Amino acid sequence: MAAVLGRYARAYADVAVKNKLNPEKTVAEFQQMADVVNSSRELRNVLQNPAVSREQKLKLLDSIIQHIGATKMLRNFLAVLIDNRRIGNIGDVLEQFKRELDRRMGIAEAKVSSVRELSAAEKKSLEQQLAVVTGKIVRATYSQDPGLLGGVLVRVGSTIYDGSVQGRLQRMRQELASA
Repeated sequence: MAAVLGRYARAYADVAVKNKLNPEKTVAEFQQMADVVNSSRELRNVLQNPAVSREQKLKLLDSIIQHIGATKMLRNFLAVLIDNRRIGNIGDVLEQFKRELDRRMGIAEAKVSSVRELSAAEKKSLEQQLAVVTGKIVRATYSQDPGLLGGVLVRVGSTIYDGSVQGRLQRMRQELASA
C-alpha cells in the first residue's frame, strides 16, 4: 500500500516542481485539505462512497477548495485520489509528499536529543555541522532526553550520529577491548 501511495506523492511532487509552486504554500494547502478530510467522518464517507456520483464528489471538492483558497493543481490531484478511492489515505500521501519534496529540495530532517535545552547558538552550530556532514540543508527538531549523560544524539533518516558521553564511553570500551 505504501508503494502505491508513494506513487501518488511522487506524481504530485513532480507537478509541484514542474510548475515551480512555492513548496511551503503547497505543503500548507495540502495539509489544510488533509485536516479538513480527516476531521470529518461524514465528509470522508461521502468522498469514499461509491453510491455518490463523481460529479457530486467533485462539486463538493470544488466548494472546499474555493473556501480555503487552494490551487487548481491541488484540486486536480485530490480529484485523482477520489477517482482512485485513495482519498481516505490523504494523510499518508501528504507525509510521503513532504518527504519527497524535501528530498528533491535537498532538505534533511534531523531529530536531536540532548540532556538539556540547547542554546540558539548551539543549535545553529550543530545544524551547520550536520549540513556539512550530510551535504543537505538540515531541518532539526529538538528534544530532551534525561537518560543521556551529556552531548547529543542525532538521527538523520536511518543514520544515527552519537555524540553523547555514553556513546563515547562505549566506543572507548570497544577500542580498549580490541587493543
